[in-house]
Amino acid sequence: MDKPFDTTRDAFLKGRIHVRQPVKGFRSGLDAVFLAAACPAQGGDAVLEAGCGAGVASLCLLARVENIVVRGIEADPALAAIARENALANGFGESFEAVAGDVTAPWSSFGGLLRREAYDHVLANPPFYVHGRARLSKDGRNARSRAMDEGALNIWLRFLASAAKPGGTATIIHTAEAVPQLLSAFEGRFGGLRLIPLHPKAGASAIRVILCGIKGSRAPFSLAPGIVLHEEDGTPTSTARAVLRDGSGLF
Repeated sequence: MDKPFDTTRDAFLKGRIHVRQPVKGFRSGLDAVFLAAACPAQGGDAVLEAGCGAGVASLCLLARVENIVVRGIEADPALAAIARENALANGFGESFEAVAGDVTAPWSSFGGLLRREAYDHVLANPPFYVHGRARLSKDGRNARSRAMDEGALNIWLRFLASAAKPGGTATIIHTAEAVPQLLSAFEGRFGGLRLIPLHPKAGASAIRVILCGIKGSRAPFSLAPGIVLHEEDGTPTSTARAVLRDGSGLF
């Protein structure tokens, strides 16, 4: 059984969002904010975030787009509870709900808390590593948040495809090294794929990618211009500032 964890209170979007999240283990940061910025939600839409953690990406999306409803699913019940508390603390208690559940489990395990083909947009920041291929913390909660079993990424995409409406979108942020696995997992489920590389500085290799797709689309793949995150002196670029501080969307 996991031990209770200490938390910090952190600000996002220049203080528009404040959240509690664990001191140790997975902590949301730039990835969560960019994931929210890449989701093309509009007023009236329903959104599902898989592996929502403390709710940072969902809350950033709610801060940017009015009149949407977001449901999060999180394997760690304690983190799901914190996500619900964070939603209430930021005034989104009516529009965001986090439920405890494992996206790799059968749909029957959700007990009606989630519905198939019910969401206009699905998004995820899944664990980046595979068990047995990376040195992980001995802390069980930390290890689970950072690594998944071999082949689990395909299961995550199967879950997202089942949750999205026909014509709905999927958005994932991951490491640049995972692009082959991501494209394979999206194949046959989401088309019209758009890959956005994120570069730490101009001229540097991408460290993250955002991959967006449309359920059932047969549109071709496109590679978007890369986004540079930092100037040479380490300060955020104007694009990064617009996303991280102002809550701007990427599209």
